[in-house]
Amino acid sequence: MKYNQIKPKKIYEQVADELLALIKSGDLKPGEKLDSVTQLAENFSVGRSAIREALATLRAMGLVEMKQGEGTYVKAFEPEGIVYPLQHALLMSGEDRAELMEVRNILETGIAASAALNRSDEDLEQMEKALQEMKAYTGDPENGEKADLAFHMIIARAANNKLLLRLMHHVSDLTAESMRETRQICLFGEDAAPEELNKQHEVILDAIRAKQPEQARLAMVAHLEYVEGVLRNYME
Repeated sequence: MKYNQIKPKKIYEQVADELLALIKSGDLKPGEKLDSVTQLAENFSVGRSAIREALATLRAMGLVEMKQGEGTYVKAFEPEGIVYPLQHALLMSGEDRAELMEVRNILETGIAASAALNRSDEDLEQMEKALQEMKAYTGDPENGEKADLAFHMIIARAANNKLLLRLMHHVSDLTAESMRETRQICLFGEDAAPEELNKQHEVILDAIRAKQPEQARLAMVAHLEYVEGVLRNYME
């Protein structure tokens, strides 16, 4: 008989489970503000990075929300609406994020260069529209992420390579979660700003518009390095 291996849970998963249990039991009620990251770390006797990853997990499950300048609050508990971690492709550990960023660096930098050579006027119009939506949703991480992902997928289509586009689609869900998390951190963090993301996308678009493949590649490299730095600093 073949048995499945039992994998030990990571610390942040244990913290997420404990907070989920408190929400399900009603000990943490809808609208109630959670303790600060520092206080939760002390209460659970874990590092702050584990708390941040646990809160990111609960946010992805739709159980908590972050309010600018206020903190993290419990949302209404609806059992049928919960997406559990083992079933949800968007719940990423720190290692998952690092691997995703490596994939994006390998894939999207080349795509940006190719798009600069192969883009059409229609592609440019769609990129510009997505960029305008990003700017309009600067204070809205969820809708900003949708426009952000659309921008990157349009670039992939503009490269005019079906296999590259297919590869982008394979990682699009994970990429979307990474984008949403980055914009959330930029909105509420102290060392980053969503406006900086918009400027970086504008530089990428300018290079593609000017049909400068090397400049487009370097602009994408700079953008992805910035995103990786934001995520890494937040989790430290």
